[in-house]
Amino acid sequence: MKETDRDITLGALTETIYRIHNEFAARVNRAVNMSLTLRNWLIGCYITEYELNGSDRAAYGERVVEVLASTLQSSLDRCYTTRYLRLCRQFYTSYPHLRKSLISETNVYQQKGKSLISLLPSLSEHKIETALSPVKPELIIKHLSFTHIIELMKCENPTKRAFYEIECIRGNWSVRELKRQVSSLFFERSGLSIDKEKLSELANRSAEQTDLRLTIRDPYVFEFLGLKPQEVMNESHLEDELIRRLEDFLLELGHGFCFEARQKRIQIGGEDFFIDLVFYHRLLKCHVLVELKIDKFRHENLGQLNTYVNWFTKNMMADGDNPPVGILLCTDKNRALAEYALAGMDNQLFISRYQLQLPGKEEMESFIEEQVLRAGHKLSTNGNNK
Repeated sequence: MKETDRDITLGALTETIYRIHNEFAARVNRAVNMSLTLRNWLIGCYITEYELNGSDRAAYGERVVEVLASTLQSSLDRCYTTRYLRLCRQFYTSYPHLRKSLISETNVYQQKGKSLISLLPSLSEHKIETALSPVKPELIIKHLSFTHIIELMKCENPTKRAFYEIECIRGNWSVRELKRQVSSLFFERSGLSIDKEKLSELANRSAEQTDLRLTIRDPYVFEFLGLKPQEVMNESHLEDELIRRLEDFLLELGHGFCFEARQKRIQIGGEDFFIDLVFYHRLLKCHVLVELKIDKFRHENLGQLNTYVNWFTKNMMADGDNPPVGILLCTDKNRALAEYALAGMDNQLFISRYQLQLPGKEEMESFIEEQVLRAGHKLSTNGNNK
C-alpha cells in the first residue's frame, strides 16, 4: 500500500485521543464549576431577598438560615449546611456585579415558564455597599471555582481581594497556591516592591496551577453532583484498596470495633479535611481514627492526626465517652510503621486498657506489609497481562 500524507502511526493516534480526552474533560469540569458558582450566587441572592422582604421572615428571626439548612439537608442534599448557605449569602453580597454574567449564562433556563433570573431584585433595592471588583464578571465565573471564591472572601479589604483575583486568574493558581500566596503576604510584599511585575513573574514561575481535569474532586463539586466522598477523594487506587482491606481487617479482629465512616469529612477553621477511617470502640467507649499514608513516616502526619483527635475530643465526645484514639499507618515500600496518637490521655489505667484492646503495632505493621506486597503483585500482574 502506498504511503500518503494521511497515514498516521499508532503512537500519533494515541496522542491525538489523549488530547481529545483532556480537552473535553477540561470543558466538562469548567462547565460544572461555572454552574456551581452561578447556582451559589443565585442561592445567596434569594436568601438575601427573603431576609429583607420575606412575608413570614419575622416568624423565624435570626434562625432563617438554620431552618432553611435543616429543610434542604433532609429533602435535597446534605451539602446545604448552615455554613454553606451563609457562604452563598456572603458570595452574593461580596460579588453583586456578577448579576450581569449570571443573566447571560442562565437566560436559557426556564422554570414554570419564567426565567430563573426574571424575579431577581435590582441591586439598588438591596443597597449593598460593596466596592466592585475591577475584574470582569465573566472572568471570575470562568476562571475561579467556588472554593477559590471562599478563600478570596476572607480578604476583607476589597483592593486586596481584587489583587488576588487578578493574580489568581493570570497565574491559573490552584486553591492551595492561592492559600499559600495569601499566607506569604504576597499582596503586602507587592505593595513594598519597586518592581511589582518582576515579583509577580517570580511568584507565578513556581506556582501550583489548577488542573481542570482534577477540579471535579473539589468537595463542593462532588456534593453538587451527588457523589460520595469515597468515590472521588482517593486518587490512589492502591490507597483506596488498602483502606478497604484495613476496614475489613479491624472489623474481623473482634476487638470491639464498630464501623462509622470512611473518608469522614470534618471542617476546621473553614477548611475541609477527610479522615480515612472512623470507628467507635464499644469496649473502650471511644472513637478510633485511622489515617493511612502511602509514604514514609513524616512528623507532620502525626500532627495532622493529633489535630483530628483533638477535633473529635471537642466536637464528637458524648457523656461517658473516653478520649478518642488515633492510629497512624505509614508505608515505605515493604516497611511499615504504626503510631498511636493519644491526645490528653493522662489516665494510665485507660492507656493500659487500650493497649490490651487495640491491635498491637507489630500486628498492624505485619498487615500493612502483607497488603502492600499483595497489592504490588496484583498491579504487576495486571500490567503484564495488558
